[in-house]
Amino acid sequence: MPNPTAAMLTIGDEILSGRTLDTNTNHLARTLAAIGIDLREARAVPDVTEEIVAAVNALRSRYDHVFTSGGIGPTHDDITADAIAAAFGVGIGVRADARAILATNYADPERELNPARLRMARIPDGATLIENAVSKAPGFTIGNVHVMAGVPQVFVAMVGWLAPRLAAGAPVGSVSRIIRRPEGIIAGPLAELAAAHPAVAIGCYPFQDEQGFGASVVLRSADADALAAAKAGLAALVAGLGAPA
Repeated sequence: MPNPTAAMLTIGDEILSGRTLDTNTNHLARTLAAIGIDLREARAVPDVTEEIVAAVNALRSRYDHVFTSGGIGPTHDDITADAIAAAFGVGIGVRADARAILATNYADPERELNPARLRMARIPDGATLIENAVSKAPGFTIGNVHVMAGVPQVFVAMVGWLAPRLAAGAPVGSVSRIIRRPEGIIAGPLAELAAAHPAVAIGCYPFQDEQGFGASVVLRSADADALAAAKAGLAALVAGLGAPA
């Protein structure tokens, strides 16, 4: 049975402007591979309600899981929760359980939970909460969409809480090998290797450093036996090229 599929949707003008480096997609990809969920697509959209709604609806209809990061903080441009509610056609408001969790982060919640901070307790109707051990403000899941913070430390905490609770598949194993030959030399033998091992995804990532041209070849598969066979084939390929072991 094939593994569940997933998409990542990063939300925020700061990502698209280049002011903030997106590390969340990389973390999610590694986490999902380890539990057997295949990340198939990653998108980034600005802080524009219509674009968030369109992306969420497109992705949730195509994949088993959609993970979002960004836009659930206390500022005026944090519009993700409202956009998700719009995408599902449900209401949204400050929820008592989310407010109670958020209150534990403040010494004097009656004073410190101002209207801006209470925005982080606004949850679409029907959603379940995602715990946040860092700053308490919860994320949420509605349908197959998991909505999380953009701050990397908080995103990592939320993914760590959520991942064990997802129905997953076979973990994806990987093997990597550096080949000190130009990509044009490797391409033909590598195509033959890929054809001989259809259950293994084979990627070739060229580079140039002080030693010259080379490529990192990565094998990935949820089938351990197929991966082992492809690994042996890759070793034979390297030997045939006369490349350093």
